[in-house]
Amino acid sequence: MVTLRYGIIGCGMMGQEHLRNIALLKDAEIAAIFEPDAEMRARSKALAPAAEFVGSIAELVKRQDIDCLLIASPNDKHLGQLEEIAAIRPLPVLVEKPLFTNPADTSRVAELRKRYTAPIWVAMEYRYMPPVTRLIESVNAATGGVKMLTIREHRYPFLEKVGDWNRFNERTGGTLVEKCCHFFDLMRHIAGSDPVRVMASGGQAVNHLDERIGNRTPDIWDHAYAIVDFKSGLRAMLELCMFAEGSKYQEEISAVGPSGKIECHVPGPGRFWPAHLGPAPVAQVIVSPRDPAGPRTLEVPVDPELLAAGDHNGSTFYQHQRFAEVVRGKGKVEVSLADGWWAAAMGMAAQESARTGQSVTIADPFV
Repeated sequence: MVTLRYGIIGCGMMGQEHLRNIALLKDAEIAAIFEPDAEMRARSKALAPAAEFVGSIAELVKRQDIDCLLIASPNDKHLGQLEEIAAIRPLPVLVEKPLFTNPADTSRVAELRKRYTAPIWVAMEYRYMPPVTRLIESVNAATGGVKMLTIREHRYPFLEKVGDWNRFNERTGGTLVEKCCHFFDLMRHIAGSDPVRVMASGGQAVNHLDERIGNRTPDIWDHAYAIVDFKSGLRAMLELCMFAEGSKYQEEISAVGPSGKIECHVPGPGRFWPAHLGPAPVAQVIVSPRDPAGPRTLEVPVDPELLAAGDHNGSTFYQHQRFAEVVRGKGKVEVSLADGWWAAAMGMAAQESARTGQSVTIADPFV
């Protein structure tokens, strides 16, 4: 194929970020869009004026001018939409996280994995943030083999989305699924090992307590700690706070082993940086060996055009570059359906642990 033609399912906030980044790809374009919300259709039309709008997923998938699909609909729609596509015409698909939201649906994921005949790539943008990628590439050399891994995210509350779907556990899977499956994926990816036990504590302390949506108050959590034990012996911890606006760095990742430590500091989206504090910080990676050489700090700037295209430090663009290579038959899926299951399942285990006060064991369902 000379030009890669995308079909888009869902053009809310994240879908529009995908549209902006696809527009930056060489030899790629948006052919058609399915988006039920009128306001989101208007916004996506401004970003992809040549795209045609269709009335259903079936109509989109049956179009012979579509080479691949992007799913960026609300969380609770992802698995069912993949199943609908599978029944009509399996196409290469990049599906936003989380892959699923209900622990009872593991068997559906396993069945989809067996019968979907085209590549499925689960979107995990955090892997492709340039400073995080640099850490991943250097982690074993810097640490001599990771033994402890810590991820901290201090950020702003959940943003408003269509129909307020992200305000309720029932539609998102809960904060530790919706927000944190990225981080659980990073843990497992860096560990090179599967988790065996998850322990967590979390809840809703500050955000959305005074909001009323219909006759309900949002129940989405805004802070948590989670600890994960891996088969390899690695121990990992997540610290999440979603009422920490104005933090210099939104994400801080630290990996430590017998030879030293490596960490990266990632600023949040530039549009949220307080202007009175001066220029926004630049992402950095710090390597601290145990020898007398001392720490080395490397700044990892991101192309301003990519920063302007989304809220994920250019990662959405880099992820699409790799996905496009898969569609063209020149690359391999880097975040598989199984990876997507693990990331969501770890978040669900953390939600359950925090709810019950008990540790939760977790095992590979695909063995």
